[in-house]
Amino acid sequence: MSTGSAADHHRQNPPAGRPTIFGTASTMGDDEQLTTTRLFADAARSFASQEIVYRNQDGQWHTTTYAETWRRIRRVAAGLREYGVEPGTRVGLLMWNDIRHFESYFAVPALGATMVQLNLRLSPKDIAYVVEQSQVTHIIVDESLAQLAGEVEKHLSGSVSRWFIATDHPLSAAQSRLHNVHSYDSVSTHNPPLEELPNVDERSASGACFTTGTTGRPKGVFYSHRSTWLHADAIATNLCMRLDDTVMLLTPMFHVQCWGLPFAAVKTGARIVLPGRFTMQDTPMLVDAMAEYEVTVAPAAPAILNPVLHRFRQMEQAPDLSRARFVCGASEPPISLMRGIYELTGAEVIHAYGATETSPIATVNRILPTLAASMDEEQRWDLRRSQGLAVIGVDVKIADPLGEPLPFDGKSVGEICLRGPWITKSYFENPEANESAFDEEGYWRSGDAGTVDADGYLKVTDRLKDVIKSGGEWISSIDMENTLAGHGDVADVAVVGVPHPKWGERPLVLVVPVEGAQVTTELVHQVLRKDFADWQLPERVEIVEEIARTSVGKINKRSLREIYAEAYGGSE
Repeated sequence: MSTGSAADHHRQNPPAGRPTIFGTASTMGDDEQLTTTRLFADAARSFASQEIVYRNQDGQWHTTTYAETWRRIRRVAAGLREYGVEPGTRVGLLMWNDIRHFESYFAVPALGATMVQLNLRLSPKDIAYVVEQSQVTHIIVDESLAQLAGEVEKHLSGSVSRWFIATDHPLSAAQSRLHNVHSYDSVSTHNPPLEELPNVDERSASGACFTTGTTGRPKGVFYSHRSTWLHADAIATNLCMRLDDTVMLLTPMFHVQCWGLPFAAVKTGARIVLPGRFTMQDTPMLVDAMAEYEVTVAPAAPAILNPVLHRFRQMEQAPDLSRARFVCGASEPPISLMRGIYELTGAEVIHAYGATETSPIATVNRILPTLAASMDEEQRWDLRRSQGLAVIGVDVKIADPLGEPLPFDGKSVGEICLRGPWITKSYFENPEANESAFDEEGYWRSGDAGTVDADGYLKVTDRLKDVIKSGGEWISSIDMENTLAGHGDVADVAVVGVPHPKWGERPLVLVVPVEGAQVTTELVHQVLRKDFADWQLPERVEIVEEIARTSVGKINKRSLREIYAEAYGGSE
């Protein structure tokens, strides 16, 4: 089945800058603003009694409602306005996935201000860079992060005028050395809820996130109310979200706005579960909460889902999660992970693709009924490894080195380029980055290499900088990692290309074995031979205790390449 050539698709999506024509004027309310404020206000009206379940700083679970949360949001907005937050103000959020963070998602933009997510896993120096680059003047900080905030303040030039500590305890318990500190709860209860909120233009930036800086300093992406609203529609549609769903926010809320799931959940009136602060050691708590609250939708990277699967396997009886859809991004989930979760709980792991620059959802893996009918079970599982179909509203181009579109044949590898209403057109005040990141037609250049097949399925073959070029031929580090990850003796794995004096680059495999297991080079070759030619097999396998990862859980290949640069003797 073919959906047409890349050239046909490209012609149907005109280049940016082409004049827009206007036909007959509509009679609709086109001046009604699509804002996140309206999103929650309407949800609180229509789904007033719907629950929001949250875990507080002491680990206790509590329940509130949409209606009560809307009152809290307007109280927070009133307090922030009293302390100088106004249209155009940037408010930083240094918080976990808790109820106060959730309130701030809507209270800050309600004033025409912009919430700037601060990645608490970055170094204090990098967080300070984000604060100053985005011109943040007010920051809301979780009590447990007050010391981190103090380290950040040391790198600031005095740009932050006020800090608000979000705590369940007296403000003095936060042990903060910050200057000009206020209690978040005092701010949120001092004033009555705002009755009249400003009519904010939907093109205003409601939120902002920064890239994690693996290729230079973090770069800012500012999301409009309109783009956030449309992106929420896309998520809700592609995950088939409904009023009877329960959405657990597992992905950090500071990471690309928790992949947009907070907004999609509110838009559909779903019950929301906020697990608060957690680590991988808290996986039993997360799994218990999934069962107790009958979670049906959750965003989670493989770094979270792998411990969850391990917990399922430890249980005498894994919970029935047959209605659940785990949307999985950040890196490609191995078939063994997707299949293991499905066979134990009935839950579906749905692979998706995107980035900070794309809000992030650009593609979602849903199997077309016509394809499913023609495939056997193994073929369907293999198809789930792809990044999926471009969601409606996103235009995909696979570009050659000159920027020309390549055919959608599943074979032609090029750079994945994306364009659409929730794809950024530029980085915030960063002309140098803009020059290389966008082409003349307005596409964002992802830096990922991939293909699109005749049915429209995108497959990322590697990061352009991570593709292993050995003797002039390409080897996909992603495919090699996922093949090895499916073996029962492998707990974690990374594959990087390192310099080689004869072949330019060769793959180096780093393996964290399962406790008690032995992983040898011979075993690695045996596992890889079913999918890779002999010349592609790595000469070296390193056994390590852990794999270096970035602040959002991706394998830090830049760091690994530096550490193991001499593994094969270096370049000529």
